[in-house]
Amino acid sequence: MKKSRTEAFTDAVIAIVMTILVLEFPHVHGSSFADLVVLKDIFPAYVISFIFLVIYWSNHHHIFQMVDKVSGQTLWWNNAFIFLITLLPFTTNWLGDNIWAHDPEILYATLFLLANLTWLFMIKNLVKVNAHNACVTKILGDYRKSYRTLLLNVLALVIAFFIPIFGLIINVLSFLLWIVPDKRIEKIKNK
Repeated sequence: MKKSRTEAFTDAVIAIVMTILVLEFPHVHGSSFADLVVLKDIFPAYVISFIFLVIYWSNHHHIFQMVDKVSGQTLWWNNAFIFLITLLPFTTNWLGDNIWAHDPEILYATLFLLANLTWLFMIKNLVKVNAHNACVTKILGDYRKSYRTLLLNVLALVIAFFIPIFGLIINVLSFLLWIVPDKRIEKIKNK
């Protein structure tokens, strides 16, 4: 199958989720900067979620520029990933309203873990479908960064049961691994 529809659909969903994130902000009643205090917890949660989406979109873009084709299974893994991403505004809103509480952080950490696990399965499928392409096999077939991310996500989830804010910090650290897409992909695309 051609990959262009998968890319376009994912781009659209991520753009919509980003828009919904900001629309979930509470209304500020008042006309002074002091009235913005209602955003003190929701704004950091929004920033984290927005960066999370940007990192995923950027990596998704780079990976799909590299592969030649997708399979039906790729579509299902991508759709599972998109489903999890669509839950981000809800979990962000709950976390922002209760940033120091256990349950919202546990749900948020679980969402990170499931999204990253689904991402890994999608990448493994792309490697299988594009096995004819040695560059895809070499670059995308190196799952170490994904495994490290999942390990950090599990650690964040466990820690969130005891110290919620530290779970959030560990999740932030986990996606810092992905902030710059694999430079080898850039080299291949520029050849």
